[in-house]
Amino acid sequence: MTYLKGHWQLIAIIALVFALWSTPIVLPLKILVVFLHELSHALATWATGGSVQEMSISAQQGGHVISRGGSRFLILSAGYIGSLLIGVALLLAALRTRADRAVVGLFGVVTLIIAALYMREVFPFVFCAATGAGMLAMARYLSHDINDMVLRIIGLSSLIYVPFDIFDDTIARSAQRSDAYMLAQEFGGPTMLWGGLWLVLSGGVVKWCLLRGIGRVSNLSFGRRI
Repeated sequence: MTYLKGHWQLIAIIALVFALWSTPIVLPLKILVVFLHELSHALATWATGGSVQEMSISAQQGGHVISRGGSRFLILSAGYIGSLLIGVALLLAALRTRADRAVVGLFGVVTLIIAALYMREVFPFVFCAATGAGMLAMARYLSHDINDMVLRIIGLSSLIYVPFDIFDDTIARSAQRSDAYMLAQEFGGPTMLWGGLWLVLSGGVVKWCLLRGIGRVSNLSFGRRI
């Protein structure tokens, strides 16, 4: 009861996203989480000394990164867990800091840079360019509370989408080509093993975030002066 009282807004957002999960309303959020997935592959590539040649996402919630060099194991492993951790970071930035506008603006800048340098196809370029420009506009012209809420929605959508996507891609449909499938092909072990490990790890991250990371009270009081 205390948890419900202290976090009813987050619970309401989760319930609303679930209720609208199969509707076009949530589709942009799903595609944005896919963007975070591909961005995580790119970040792992750069962090391990590789280079990114191309990045893409699709309206069907797919995507890819074409890279050279780097640690193949870490690059393949980074997609699901990396996008989840980015979502957690965005959520905690909203809940634990007053830097909401700066975080939204930085997100917008990164998205625009990725669109300009790595998106070669029309849909991903337009989606990322529009998303980046929209975030910069929100950071510049909208209130702290609205920017805070945007970060909460993106972060919670990542927490919802990533474990579901891991299960669907690597366990329910283990024969399809996925990060876990390629990891199994290149490093051994069944696809479901890698997917299962990622699912357990993602579940632990989500549990920590919801029980420990968000604090005792997360409800947003609208109308605060900035």
